[in-house]
Amino acid sequence: QVQLVESGGGLVQPGGSLRLSCAASGRIFSINIMGWYRQVPGKERELVATITSGGNINYADAVKGRFTISRDNAKNTVDLQMNSLEPEDTAVYYCQAGGLTWGTTYLRRTGDFWGQGTQVTVSS
Repeated sequence: QVQLVESGGGLVQPGGSLRLSCAASGRIFSINIMGWYRQVPGKERELVATITSGGNINYADAVKGRFTISRDNAKNTVDLQMNSLEPEDTAVYYCQAGGLTWGTTYLRRTGDFWGQGTQVTVSS
């Protein structure tokens, strides 16, 4: 089965930096798009940044110029470097793999997967 595992969350002061990492494991053949989303209690999950297998990147306006997403297609990993963090960035951050193809040579499936989430708290 496919699993996404995130790491790197924690507590940081305003203006500080954190780096989130996510690794997808399993019998994976390809992943179309990988990204990061975040959610605060009482609100819907929102997009932070995505990156396709071809390297096309999309950022939410709120994080442009502060966050950088990167990906290693060979390792099925995606990272999010977060700089100049603000209290408004406090949320649970989720890794997502979209259009992930997995299985065996004779039976393959494609679907979307989510990580378990990692807490990021920006506070003095």
